[in-house]
Amino acid sequence: MMTVVNLQIPFESLIAAISSLNLQEKHKLLEFLEEQLLENEEDLIEQNPQIISEIAEARQAYQNGDYQTIQEYIANQNLQIS
Repeated sequence: MMTVVNLQIPFESLIAAISSLNLQEKHKLLEFLEEQLLENEEDLIEQNPQIISEIAEARQAYQNGDYQTIQEYIANQNLQIS
């Protein structure tokens, strides 16, 4: 069984503690925070009804053959530029 401990640390104390870290520790913390942010943002996106609807529409269009390959897209862009 895992024991969980919740701490309440004033934000200012947290900032002071982070400020005292060396560069390597700050990079490690930054990497951790970026991973956490990415996971949380992905969770929010996946729960957004508009995003869910757009993904369903895109999947249906793909199944119906209503899509363009990257090669077709590039060729069309080159034609528009010419």
